[in-house]
Amino acid sequence: MELNKFCQSCGMPMSDIAEMYGKNADGSTNWDYCSYCFAQGSYTADVSMEEMIEICVPHVVNAVPDMTEEQARNMMQEFLPQLKRWKKK
Repeated sequence: MELNKFCQSCGMPMSDIAEMYGKNADGSTNWDYCSYCFAQGSYTADVSMEEMIEICVPHVVNAVPDMTEEQARNMMQEFLPQLKRWKKK
């Protein structure tokens, strides 16, 4: 099994702890998404990528010393489009 280093929806850094990951409809672990973004086989919130960025900005600012909201928003605007949920096919 190859683990993603980041949740493929919100970009949260992930580890190999199964409880951090979302669950598929059958109860199996979904190794692409965190438990905050994915549960029971679907996304927990029907949001746009822009809305996801705004949800995550305060968490990033809180987790990264000296990062401003503007810096966090700019970083996420670059990073989220590369993730599976938001990537243009």
